[in-house]
Amino acid sequence: MSFLEDFQADLESLPHILQRKYALLRDLDKSLLEIQRQNEQRCEQEIQEIKLAIKSGNITPDASNIRFSDEALDEQKHAVRIADEKVALASQAYELVDSHVQQLDQYLKKFDEELRRERESAAVAGSAVQNLDSNVKSGRGSERGRGRKKSRETTSTAAAAATSAGNPISMDLDLPVDPNEPTYCFCNQVSYGEMVACDNPDCKIEWFHYGCVGLKEQPKGKWYCSECVGMQKRKKGK
Repeated sequence: MSFLEDFQADLESLPHILQRKYALLRDLDKSLLEIQRQNEQRCEQEIQEIKLAIKSGNITPDASNIRFSDEALDEQKHAVRIADEKVALASQAYELVDSHVQQLDQYLKKFDEELRRERESAAVAGSAVQNLDSNVKSGRGSERGRGRKKSRETTSTAAAAATSAGNPISMDLDLPVDPNEPTYCFCNQVSYGEMVACDNPDCKIEWFHYGCVGLKEQPKGKWYCSECVGMQKRKKGK
């Protein structure tokens, strides 16, 4: 089996592997959002209880007495573990795609070397035909007529070979190993987690992470980013 056939066979399983990893990333992201929501509610409740206890004099406003409960701290640690799992999965997916890109780059380099060898062989063949034509022209009288006829044929063949060798098909095979991943949102980061699209068709950014725009769930109806909202207000003010 050739290198290209091996690469194609290995490439066929890549979409399914990536699909499973992305599905697991989505599940982890949902779990993380739920734990963060619960932890925020718990912390807000405990902060209110601490404020009431200070006002009533049950505890003194000393930093050593003010702390979150063990449940709240455990939820925060759990959220950090889930975030670490998401980072590990994303790294695995990236390395998997990157390894296939490197394999493809190796194949293209081999293909480029084969083309170069073929062009060199064609140039050598063209030179040999020209030498043969020169020898035929120097033949004796009885074969001189046949020699001239053959010379015209071989010269045409040599010209075609020389043209092919002198003007090869241009191919840009120097591909980068790492793909340029697109970025989104005000943070100018890659796509991850839940994202929302601005309903302004002329929006320059288009997609935003929930956390960057203060969202916890999909907004109902149309949604516009802060830049587009400000632009609309300025147009109405004019």
